[in-house]
Amino acid sequence: MKKNLPIGISSFEKIRSEPYYYVDKTPFVAKLVEEGTYYFLSRPRRFGKSLFVDTLKQAFFGRKELFQGLYLEKNWDWSVRYPVIHIDFGGRTLKGEEHLITYILEQLEKNQETLGVSCSEKDLYDSCFEELILKSYEKYKQKVVVLVDEYDKPILDCIEDREAIKRIRDILVKFYIVLKPLDRYLKFVLLTGVLKFYMSSIFSGLNFLNDITLSRKYSTICGFTQEELEEVFKEELQDKDLKLIKCWYNGYSWLGEPVYNPFDVLLYLKERQIQPYWFETGTPSFLIKLLVEKKFYIPQLSELMASERLLGSFDVDFIEPENLLFQTGYLTIKGVEEIPSGYLYYLSYPNKEVRVSLNNYIVDYLTRKGPESARLTLKLTRALREGRVSAFGEVLKALFSGIPYEWYRSNEIAGYEGYYASVVYSFLEGAGFEVIPEDYTSLGRIDLTIIFEERCFIVEFKVVEMEGESPKAIEKLKEKGYHQKYPGRFKEIYLIGFDFSKEKKTLSNFDWIKL
Repeated sequence: MKKNLPIGISSFEKIRSEPYYYVDKTPFVAKLVEEGTYYFLSRPRRFGKSLFVDTLKQAFFGRKELFQGLYLEKNWDWSVRYPVIHIDFGGRTLKGEEHLITYILEQLEKNQETLGVSCSEKDLYDSCFEELILKSYEKYKQKVVVLVDEYDKPILDCIEDREAIKRIRDILVKFYIVLKPLDRYLKFVLLTGVLKFYMSSIFSGLNFLNDITLSRKYSTICGFTQEELEEVFKEELQDKDLKLIKCWYNGYSWLGEPVYNPFDVLLYLKERQIQPYWFETGTPSFLIKLLVEKKFYIPQLSELMASERLLGSFDVDFIEPENLLFQTGYLTIKGVEEIPSGYLYYLSYPNKEVRVSLNNYIVDYLTRKGPESARLTLKLTRALREGRVSAFGEVLKALFSGIPYEWYRSNEIAGYEGYYASVVYSFLEGAGFEVIPEDYTSLGRIDLTIIFEERCFIVEFKVVEMEGESPKAIEKLKEKGYHQKYPGRFKEIYLIGFDFSKEKKTLSNFDWIKL
């Protein structure tokens, strides 16, 4: 059998040729196989899922030579090799049902060639997948390993078309459902992806899978811990600012130790400069449209709460921003609290890369300013550093001016204070300012508190019905006395009031007071 079982081409083998770039995750391989058979793992895109899947594949193929010096070398039964069926949806953009069915059949045919078996069934719905499992088991006299990488990629490819999602989902349900009754023929099954679908959809037929996404003992199965980073990349990091790297790329958490985004780390070591590498590989346009559709208050992104049910699954019929933000990696878990009905999760940005990049994307979407936003950011930073607070009003007037009226007509959110607060918040977060949204005091709630160097700016937003109305925001600030929260903590404290005209859709009054 060992001579006949083909091994194929391995990305794991390729990366092992540069051992200083490989972080040993093989203890998780041993743990998974020891503790169970059927697993599901969700992680954001470009987080090392595919490499881990290939690591499993090569271990089950029995390629001991690839694991020299790794944990698995001495903690695996290398005397047995297993037939592996590897389905990878990550390699192609799939549009439409016919394209998906064709691709699945191509993947099955590729596995037939790899395993040296031939299936008589050529139709997806006549269980070609089932026949492949049974014939592989019969030929190799060993239970079969099934690894499905990026199982949800076909749905992500059509995420903006909800009816198409449902049709794609139905195809995938029929494809995956064959696994459940084949227990006696299966050694190990792992599905990886970004989204975990609600139990009434794809996972209704896969409820036997053990979801390890939020398992503390598997929390670092993908990504680099601080110890792994400093140990494996010790030479490359000798002259680097570790605090800066941590601030930008660490912070992803699934109830365990925070981890670095491996894609960011490897590109940083190659390019030698801080850049939003991971963020730039995707465009969260659907996510931003969803936030607008739901009238989502953007400042909540820095401190958001979500229930266990909301966080745990993606429902095509009821897509919620909190769930999508978490599963796609734009928010991560910062804390958890047990409540009578289960758990409550506290979410926030994982790191500076996501905080700055996502908010820049949001403000560009909400204002249609594009490159001009960067110039306004520079103008505001210089002005505040020099103490010219009046520039705040000038910058915001420029930020809101020139937005196409058609945008307002198609987005009711522009009539609410939350829209203007969201634009200002995202603009400031994208600029790198320290911003505290909904800053609670004993006297009430501050809309935004901005801290810049030794100055504190306490901000209030109001929407007035007509252009020319008397200022309301600054009067509320003077009346409430919110500044009493920060006595003696800053060199200068300012009250800033922004009044926006519902009629003109722009900044109508800007007032400020230095205390």
